[in-house]
Amino acid sequence: MRTRVSRRTVLRAAGAAVALPFLDAMLPRLQGAPSTFKPWAKSAVEAVPRMICCYVPNGVNITEWVPKDDGPNYTLSPTLEALKDFRTDFTVLSGLGHPLCTGGHSGADTWLTAANLKSKPGADYTNSISADQLAAELHGKKTRFPSLQIGDMSGTGGAGHSHTLSFDVRGTPLPAENSPRRLFERLFVPDTAGDKQAALKRYAERRSILDDLAEESAALNKQLGAKDKQKLDEYLSSVRQTEKQVERMQSWVDVPKPEVKDTGLQLASKPMDGHDRPMWLDVMLELSYLAFVTDLTRVITFEWSREAGGYGGGGENHHELSHHGGDPGMLSKLATIDRFHLSKLGRFLGMLKSTAEGDGTVLDRTVVVYGSGMNSGTGGDHSPKNLPLLVAGGHKLGLKLGRHLKHDPNKHPPLSNVLLSVVQKVGVEGARFADATGTLSGLV
Repeated sequence: MRTRVSRRTVLRAAGAAVALPFLDAMLPRLQGAPSTFKPWAKSAVEAVPRMICCYVPNGVNITEWVPKDDGPNYTLSPTLEALKDFRTDFTVLSGLGHPLCTGGHSGADTWLTAANLKSKPGADYTNSISADQLAAELHGKKTRFPSLQIGDMSGTGGAGHSHTLSFDVRGTPLPAENSPRRLFERLFVPDTAGDKQAALKRYAERRSILDDLAEESAALNKQLGAKDKQKLDEYLSSVRQTEKQVERMQSWVDVPKPEVKDTGLQLASKPMDGHDRPMWLDVMLELSYLAFVTDLTRVITFEWSREAGGYGGGGENHHELSHHGGDPGMLSKLATIDRFHLSKLGRFLGMLKSTAEGDGTVLDRTVVVYGSGMNSGTGGDHSPKNLPLLVAGGHKLGLKLGRHLKHDPNKHPPLSNVLLSVVQKVGVEGARFADATGTLSGLV
């Protein structure tokens, strides 16, 4: 790795300082080598349905993303050429959007919920359950973690600029993890006896508080009118949900974690460092892969960058380029970022596809939803229409892949139909979701 030349470097001659032009040597250099992680030859568990939703912010260069023709024999667009090795493993969907959403940089808040964030009179922000949590409610009863939330910023963020894609039944955001090392330790580092005792103590304290709340709420309920009783009942429902979470956490305290070494995992990669961007995406997808093949969870959401943020593979400012105003040079750079992202997605699909499981591969029963909740259009608009979207994997779950399903951006089924299709294919029978009118024809 060459030493980086500072942009402040000057040449000095005859007592004068002359500024240098911008040189390639002034560009930031990557702080790590490409990943050496190797996928497993075979999954450690029986074949089960799974889903992961991967989100890129700021939209894409839509003109280079959407294929010109449709159907099973469509021609890959310039951007989708990055996934040519997986052509039969994904279906690209165009023209779809969330009719109730307003677009802009609140796309991550609504991508998996389809919510109208201004739907409640008097409230600045109101969200609803995300599609992944419908699947987590079913599959989470059998895994250590009902679901995992990953993002390049930890926590939940703020309303309209969420750090997470996941929202519970009350529309409350579920916090994301952005540190590869912390995530690895949470998943695979064995708990000590002291850790277990401390965890059990925390759970006992929570149960005690919840019991007290239940008793006091029952007494208060007798003094309330019908409207207030309804509000209190909604609150108590959340308390009961918390009780269930505490119970399930207690049941896993003495269950050993899978034995997984950190060989090849670049756990020191920094999520908010443009230099580390390629390695951080790699390692978070590798940890997602490991969580699946050890059955620690069957549901993952991964916000690759927070809206109005993000980097390209060379540290480019992704958000700035989304405000391209139709400039050809900026659009070209945006397409480069799009292909960089798809190269990382392709590597992940390759890991899933190379790992045997049951009568097929891990990819055969893993549904991968990839896209953005914003379309920057041809002029830098921030629209909720014609969102970039593809669905990969799930061959043996009944998804129809290897095609382009084209829709009219101004007259189309709600994108919720795609999300409903996915959660039904991973086993959530008879589900209803948001504004979905049914499953999406051509995908199922």
